[in-house]
Parts: sequence; structure tokens; C-alpha cells
Amino acid sequence: MLVTRPQPDNDATAAALRAKGYDVLLAPMLRFEPLPFPDDQDTITTGVIVTSANALRAIEHQPGFARLLKLPLFAVGKHTARAARDAGFQDVVVADGDAARLRLKVSDSVRGKKKTEGTLLYLAGADLSRDLAGELREDGFNVVMQTTYRMAPVPTLPVSVCDAFAAHRIEAVLHYSRRSARAFIDATRESGIEISALAIPQCCLSETVSEVVREAGATQVTVARTPDEPALFEALDRAIGAPAR
Repeated sequence: MLVTRPQPDNDATAAALRAKGYDVLLAPMLRFEPLPFPDDQDTITTGVIVTSANALRAIEHQPGFARLLKLPLFAVGKHTARAARDAGFQDVVVADGDAARLRLKVSDSVRGKKKTEGTLLYLAGADLSRDLAGELREDGFNVVMQTTYRMAPVPTLPVSVCDAFAAHRIEAVLHYSRRSARAFIDATRESGIEISALAIPQCCLSETVSEVVREAGATQVTVARTPDEPALFEALDRAIGAPAR
């Protein structure tokens, strides 16, 4: 199996797949790059919003991070919530895995309170699929969005992965996001292996991710029933059959 997820999450995914009996190759298609985090002590911050564990990873060793730990944190899902607790946050509110539900969680948490009291700090990546900060402002909240990291596309595939595609040793590719899937397509073109790379099953975390590989010409596309890793692994089993133990 080829895992295109960025580091360090790809290592955990690889370990889980190997425990299921799969052989795994890694080709991270996005590179994590933290950005400077300003320590604005003049703003009265009443809560933190996070839609990716990478946002916390980007600032956990920067000045000002410790000041945030005493605040309630709103996490988009269980993975991000776990990263927040590991980082030291005690008051963590967890949504059900997407920004729409996170918006509702934030609104529900302040019922009976004045939304304009203090500021919510949204720790975000450079590339966002929706304007959560703008939506919360429409709901009456004061929201400051701080970009804490970016994920830069990796332009080429490792030689070992190209060789594996040429030898038909890769049976399926796992895709976790639209951006990493798009970077994968671009890298296969740059490496001259696009046809062979798209001829095998492509397992995608969601329908929106699958659109990228379908548009590139993939025909064997399997989508996770829910946007989480266990469901993606189940999609992989459906696509190629579970490995013999």
C-alpha cells in the first residue's frame, strides 16, 4: 500500500496498516512548515478554535503557547482533541469531524453568554476549505484567525516508490485530503508514472477527496463511508480484499 499522508501522521498510519498485515510504502505529498506565532498579550482571548492538530504542533514550542493552555479549546474532531489534550489543554470541546459541526459546538457553548465578550482565536492552516472564521463572525462572535502553518506540496515521488509502481508492486493508494491527492497526481506526472499510478485502486477519505483522483482519470476509486481512518481502512479492505494473516 502507498500512504501519501504527511509526516508524522503517516508513520502512525503505516504502523496500523502493517498490524493489519499490509506491506506499506510512504510518500508524503505535503510538507509541514510552521509559521511564526505572535504573542498578542493585549487581546482578551476567551477560547481557541482548532481544525487540525498541525495548528497546535506548529506553535507548541513558540512564545505565547503556554498562555493559551488555560483557555477552553474547540476541536474539529477526536484526533485534534487528543492532540490538544496531549499538548496540555484541559477544557476541550469536541465536534464530530467537520467545520459545520464545529461551528454549532462553538455556538452551543456560549448560550446565555454575550458572544462579543472577548475574542476567539482560530489557529488555522494557510489553505482552508471554508471560511469558518467568517461564518462565526456572522453568528456574532469576535474571531481572530492566526495562520500557524502551511503544507507545501512535494513535487516528486521517492525513487523507491517510482520503482515500485514500475514493477507493479503497489496495489492501492490511500488519500487523506484534496491537497495531498492533487500533489500526488502532479508528482506522478512529473515522474512519468501517472498512467500506472492511476490504474490501481485509489482509496479516499471522503467524496470530495475522491473528486481529485476521478478527475485525473482514476476509475477504481473507493470512498470511506465516514471521514475517519478506520473507515478508510475498511474501504481499502473492500477495494482489494483484506490481507491473509
